Amino acid sequence: MEILLLMALMLATAKLVGYIFERIGQPVVLGQIFGGLLIGIFFDTNPIIGQFANLGVLLLLFIAGLESELEEFKRVGRQSMVVAGIGVLMAFIFGFSVAYFFVPLHEAVLYGAMMTPTSVSITVKVLMELRRLNTREGTTILAAAVVDDVLGILILTVAISMIKGGEVNYASLAEVLISVSFLLFFFLYFGPGLADRAFKLISRIDLPEAETAFALVFLIAFAYLAEHLNLASILGAYLTGLALGQSTKKKGIMDHMNVIGYSLFIPLFFVEVGMRIELGYILHAGLFAVLYTVAAITSKILGCGAGARMAGFDWNSSLKIGVGMVPRLGVELAMLAVAMASGIIGPDALTVAILMVFVTTVITPPLLKWLYSR
Repeated sequence: MEILLLMALMLATAKLVGYIFERIGQPVVLGQIFGGLLIGIFFDTNPIIGQFANLGVLLLLFIAGLESELEEFKRVGRQSMVVAGIGVLMAFIFGFSVAYFFVPLHEAVLYGAMMTPTSVSITVKVLMELRRLNTREGTTILAAAVVDDVLGILILTVAISMIKGGEVNYASLAEVLISVSFLLFFFLYFGPGLADRAFKLISRIDLPEAETAFALVFLIAFAYLAEHLNLASILGAYLTGLALGQSTKKKGIMDHMNVIGYSLFIPLFFVEVGMRIELGYILHAGLFAVLYTVAAITSKILGCGAGARMAGFDWNSSLKIGVGMVPRLGVELAMLAVAMASGIIGPDALTVAILMVFVTTVITPPLLKWLYSR
């Protein structure tokens, strides 16, 4: 019963604080995160709420996929690879360079790897609020974030292999590359056609909301598949939405997913993000944590912004893409957990990672809104 009451409090806080932030000209998502930060002072999250929140981020990326145009996604493929590649390289160099003066060499390599991924869920929500998701910049950010996470996982795999065994585990690298290639090829070229055929059959099931239910089934199944292939589950969620978004049932699915997502799961996700941020860690952060956080922000703005400029965007669009790639949230903490479980990095890294996650999460929404309102 206490969990249900806590969820009710989280939902009420998400809507009320989100409304207050909207009234003062700030993104709703920032209000929801701050609301979670306040709740987190008095209450702890738990695994059950964590699962609801996890479904929330999957729905958010699924809806983003539904709103994206497949041809636009394919069109920005080369540009997004340039953006992600230079952004990852710059982030690794910045992270390694800062850490090199504070920790041993092998830990500095891991700190460089942890700085590389981007958590696109915050940026997606802001772009949705601004109605800028289905633009050239928005699609490039989404596609680049997919490449970003893959490159980050590859770098972490290389780093851990070299530190533990003294050599690179090429089998693990090949497995990640093959998995990504398979998912992208399947969803981009076969997904839309298979989605149409599947929903023609599903439409014959004369039960309430059968199509919505099966859309959720596909979402969860392919998110699980992506995770089973050692990739981010949000990658599977986004690609599933991208494929279903090209079917004739797009509007009906999107309408129902918006109701399900934004009435319960997505607000819970952002409030839970705020609840997971430990104020104690942030208040006790030292010079290393502060410098590392500044490097995390600077590296993505400069790296991804420079990549966007090289890919043909003007300076204004390049800056928006650079800022949109700043947030860190899920993949980096997962990478930290893997590194800590391997015994090659200590728990003190948690303070550094949490400060970086907090600042990059909070700073991005107002920056993006300011850039788009100019």
